[in-house]
Amino acid sequence: MNLSSQLSMEQQFKLKVLQEQVQSLSKEQAQEYLLEMFRQMMVKDNLVKHLLKNA
Repeated sequence: MNLSSQLSMEQQFKLKVLQEQVQSLSKEQAQEYLLEMFRQMMVKDNLVKHLLKNA
């Protein structure tokens, strides 16, 4: 695994906390959560592209 795909200790902790939180979600809630996270990732990608384009 290359360095850019490894998580910091803080990120690993946040992922573990999230894992525990999503355990109690219903299937519908989990699907909504997944879609919202994916939407936010796309917004972040667009922001990064915009910032790099204007750098």
